[in-house]
Amino acid sequence: MGFTDEVGIDLGTANVLVYIKGKGVVLNEPSVVAINRDTNEILAVGEEARQMLGRTPSNIIAVRPLRDGVISDYDVTERMLKYFIRKTCGNSRFFKPRIMVCVPSGVTEVEKRAVREAATQAGGKAVFLMEEPVAAAIGAGLDISKPDGVMIIDIGGGTTDVAVISLGGIVTSTSVKVAGDKFDEAIIKYMRKEHKLYIGERTAEEMKITIGTAYPREEMVVKECRGRDLVTGLPKSIEITSKEMMEALDEPLQVICEVAHGVLERTPPELSADISNSGIVITGGGALLHGIDKRIEERTGITVRIAEDPKSCVAIGTGKALNSIDAIENNQMNKRRSYI
Repeated sequence: MGFTDEVGIDLGTANVLVYIKGKGVVLNEPSVVAINRDTNEILAVGEEARQMLGRTPSNIIAVRPLRDGVISDYDVTERMLKYFIRKTCGNSRFFKPRIMVCVPSGVTEVEKRAVREAATQAGGKAVFLMEEPVAAAIGAGLDISKPDGVMIIDIGGGTTDVAVISLGGIVTSTSVKVAGDKFDEAIIKYMRKEHKLYIGERTAEEMKITIGTAYPREEMVVKECRGRDLVTGLPKSIEITSKEMMEALDEPLQVICEVAHGVLERTPPELSADISNSGIVITGGGALLHGIDKRIEERTGITVRIAEDPKSCVAIGTGKALNSIDAIENNQMNKRRSYI
């Protein structure tokens, strides 16, 4: 694979997407790494490692180095990034690309520094950070340079970012650590409480994707769920309906709806008028949950639409921002000079 000098990375809690200028999204793999505990050697990264979740012998662990949108295991994140950069950009020791990485809107300076350092150690010549809602809005095809207000809800794996954007910047925003992972946790909790059945993360995610719903479906869907009976300790299989899934997911969905409502309350009136005309756009993997647009629409009273290819919006937006990377680099250098 030929070398490229500009790379956009959506460093997500659930998935890592890599965008290469001129080629588009070239990689979309789970943020999972399988490590041999005895030798500290990486055995698998991405989809291959995800298959190992909950199924490994004692000397092998499958870890997710990002939690709630931020780095929880710095060393593993760095090694994972290095692997993905080499896989997509080629394996030259002398070649170092300029990297644009997306971070949730609410991250602290310490968390930003951790992302910057991990990307630099993984082989970046210069690393720039971009806020996820801005990247998501660009990736969804919204023109954020105008003085009109646009509202974006980016529901990822670890965080949900809600932001109102105007003139290329965030006017008001909130980031909460309630997203895809919390949906899975809510399903696991529900199954334990209501059915005395213990299921793993992968089973919960599968149920969320196939029968999960945020709003009553026209036709009820049923799926067989396998797990361990908490009473007998033996494997057990039961049928679960989409109605039960709606009940299980109610709490995290309520949080997301309230956050969206709260951001609208803090939005200047002129921009609120723009949003009521243009509507709200949902991006991120969470946008694929059945009926989530109707649920948010019901709470806010504003038309909600799901972006085209919502999972890739942040990566595509990051990639489009690479076109102005020179301007960003000059701007950062000028800022540094003004501090000296």
